[in-house]
Amino acid sequence: MCGIIGYIGNKKAEPILINGLLRLEYRGYDSAGISTIEKNGLKTIKNKGRVSELEKVSGINDLTGTIGIGHTRWATHGKPSSTNSHPHMDNSKKFAVVHNGIIENYADLKDFLKSQNYTFLSETDTEVIPNLIHYYYQTSKNTGSKKLLEAVSNTIKMLKGSYALEILCSDFPDNMIVVRKDSPLVIGKGLNENYISSDIPAILSFTKDFYLLNDNELAFISRDSIEFYDSNLNKIEKIPQNITWNAGAAEKNGYPDFMLKEINEQPMAIRETIGSRITSNSKSIIPDLDGLNKSYLSSINKISIVACGTAMHAGLAGKTLFETLCEIPVEVEAASEFRYRNPLINEKTLCIFISQSGETADTIAALKLAKSKGSKTLAISNVIGSSISREADFTIYTHAGPEIAVASTKAYTSQIVLLAIIAINFAEKLNLNKEKLEELKKDILLLPSQLEEILGNIQNIKNFAQKIYKEKDIFFIGRGIDYTVALEGSLKLKEISYIHSEAYPSGELKHGPIALIENDVTVISILTNRLLVEKSISNIQEVVTRGAKTFIVTNQELNHKFDEVIQIPKTNTLISPVLSIVPLQLLSYYISKEKGLDVDKPRNLAKSVTVE
Repeated sequence: MCGIIGYIGNKKAEPILINGLLRLEYRGYDSAGISTIEKNGLKTIKNKGRVSELEKVSGINDLTGTIGIGHTRWATHGKPSSTNSHPHMDNSKKFAVVHNGIIENYADLKDFLKSQNYTFLSETDTEVIPNLIHYYYQTSKNTGSKKLLEAVSNTIKMLKGSYALEILCSDFPDNMIVVRKDSPLVIGKGLNENYISSDIPAILSFTKDFYLLNDNELAFISRDSIEFYDSNLNKIEKIPQNITWNAGAAEKNGYPDFMLKEINEQPMAIRETIGSRITSNSKSIIPDLDGLNKSYLSSINKISIVACGTAMHAGLAGKTLFETLCEIPVEVEAASEFRYRNPLINEKTLCIFISQSGETADTIAALKLAKSKGSKTLAISNVIGSSISREADFTIYTHAGPEIAVASTKAYTSQIVLLAIIAINFAEKLNLNKEKLEELKKDILLLPSQLEEILGNIQNIKNFAQKIYKEKDIFFIGRGIDYTVALEGSLKLKEISYIHSEAYPSGELKHGPIALIENDVTVISILTNRLLVEKSISNIQEVVTRGAKTFIVTNQELNHKFDEVIQIPKTNTLISPVLSIVPLQLLSYYISKEKGLDVDKPRNLAKSVTVE
């Protein structure tokens, strides 16, 4: 995830771009850069590190251009460096481009361009874009703006993946082109000036009138006009939307709470986390894990996953993934327990530590303990440069973007997806379960669209929340990987509604918990494994017989009547938690709202537990 900013008007662009980048820095902060159109052509200045490091570069204050683009980076292709930072230019220095997203077929495009004698300076996927634009630009028979628009249109038709692009061309010193697909981009309309940004908050202080682009739509922007085109360069009309939020509310993008916003951001978070790490019919690409090779993986006898809270529940789903695909035994443990005992780990144990913030005190302490015992350590975090990432031998990042609500949602699903990708990578190195891996990869790539389907059909969940929000006790049950979802669903409910809830393996009901089931108690069941349908239904019938209300989340066909059945799309059981948790997140959210509670800041809880 990266942040992009643009300005075209009569003011000096540089301070506006810098201000916008500072506001967008939460989207990425390992490098930053800007390009402006000066009297003698394009001028690009960029630097490794935060935006404050960019401001220190000699000559940046001397830029006088009134048209410019900027970028703050969260590295995906190529390590953080000045060379890999944006903007990127083509070989002729005629075009400058900033990009948020991932170009999945950049390697093929790069090979093609090399065959046309283009050279490359960076390790990024983005650098193919300005060179591809140049290729089509110089071969176009059109003239004027049609020539530039045609070159950009032909380029985006070649790109596979996600992108929000801002494009400058030295031949058009009074114009800018922007285009998007699956990555956010807004255009703010001013008086004889226009602003472009990844997010509304970065430019809300300049305007409240915004154009929102749909996928594959282009905008040809000047100081006093904006022309919109579809992917075939047919002109389209757009009406700006007036945003009446104040700056604080706008950070929620119009949602009443950060939690609901973040639940709805899960499709994008999953897309960003998948990135170009996996594609169909080819092996996974995770350069950060090259050191965990076949020789090492063949030598270990155990994987230990250590985390806290929601991250630990993601780890429980990871246990099933690694054991099924890699055939390596896995233990999952709370970091607060792991650090205070003498865990039986050594150089033959790979320890995986999961923390959204990368600053969780117990998890960091557990990591240091594992290192002292000779284990290799792998950190999974959402924050580049966090303490856990600096401490671990290997680090791999989710790309969920900032998660502000205390109750984790998109971080959890992103962590499960990343664990699945890591398990696939390990299994491929070990030459195991090839057919399973190919099917799983295809299903992972479908997850974003399936999440969108779930999020588009929530009324029954809201209705059920209205029926049960006054209850004092709610129970969650599931078998196998569905039990891990029951644990996370129960935690969400406790965190934000203050309703007592417990999660049990369905088969354990008869061993004590069923004594708690009485008339009108709500039991929530997750049922996604077709091999366990009959046994799971039998457990549900046991609570129905005792008068319980039932809320079922399933992707199976059930020939039984329950109080509420939420159907989710079918997927591989190994990654089903990514889909089955979403109705439970929403149920907890709407119960809390019915109770009039602060959803984002539940009592006694903090987002990141950085003290013991």
